[in-house]
Amino acid sequence: MTIPAAGARRGSGAGDGTAAPVSTRAVIAAYARLFAVQGSWNYETMVGNGIAFCMKPLLQDLPEERYHAALARQARYFNAHPYLAGVAVGALARGELDGEDPARIERFRTALCGPLGSVGDQLVWAGWLPLCSLIAVGAFALGAGPLAVVCIFLGIYNVGHVALRAWGLRVGLRRGLRVAPALANPVFREGPAALARISAVLAGLILPLALQRIIGPGRVLAGGVAVVAVVGAVILARFGARATGWRAALGLLAIFVLYSVAR
Repeated sequence: MTIPAAGARRGSGAGDGTAAPVSTRAVIAAYARLFAVQGSWNYETMVGNGIAFCMKPLLQDLPEERYHAALARQARYFNAHPYLAGVAVGALARGELDGEDPARIERFRTALCGPLGSVGDQLVWAGWLPLCSLIAVGAFALGAGPLAVVCIFLGIYNVGHVALRAWGLRVGLRRGLRVAPALANPVFREGPAALARISAVLAGLILPLALQRIIGPGRVLAGGVAVVAVVGAVILARFGARATGWRAALGLLAIFVLYSVAR
C-alpha cells in the first residue's frame, strides 16, 4: 500500500510528472517518530532536528545526494506546536519527494511556523487540555478515586492528540506545499471558541459538586468558599476576555483536590 499526493506536481521525484508515492511502512515509522519530535529540542533549532528525524523514513528512497541535502535543509530552525508538527513533516517530505525548488521549500518552512504554533496553542493548550481536565475533575466530583481520575484524564486527552498527529501527517503528505487550506478547517477556526464555551458550562456544573465532595457537608469552610466563588464570578464577568481566571480557578480546585486526597 502506498500514499500518493493529491495530484500531479511539476518536477516530481518520480521524473514523469506524477507524485512520488510513500509506502505505508514509511508513514508508520514517521508517525511513531512524531512522539519524539521534541527529543532534541534546543534554543538554536527548536524542533528542527526533530522534524528531520521524523522525515527520515519518508525520504529514504531518494538518491543519496538529494537525501542528505533534504535532511540538512529540514534540520534547520523550525518551531511549531508538537501535536501539529506532523503537518510540517508530511508537507515538507512531499515537497522534497516531488523535487520542489529548495528555495520554495525554505520559504514554505518559514511561513508554516506561525500558523502551526498559534493554531495548536489555541486548540490544544487553551481548549482541549482544560476540557479534559474538567471532565476528570467531574469524575472526581461524582465519586471516582484518584487512580480513576488520572486514567480518565489521560485516556481522553491522549485520544485527542494521537488523532491530531495522525491527521496532520496524512494531510501533509497528501497536499504537500498546498497544505495551507487544511489549516482553515472549521475545527481550527471555531474549535477553540466552542471548547471554551463547553468548558465554561462544565465548570459551572462541576465546581460545586467537586467542592461539596472536598469540603464535606456541614463544614464552616463551605460558606467562605461560596463567597469566594461568587466574588470570582463577578470579577470574571467584569474583565471578560482579559481575564484568565478560569485557569486560576482550575489551579485552586486542583489544590483542594490534592488536599482532599492527601488528608
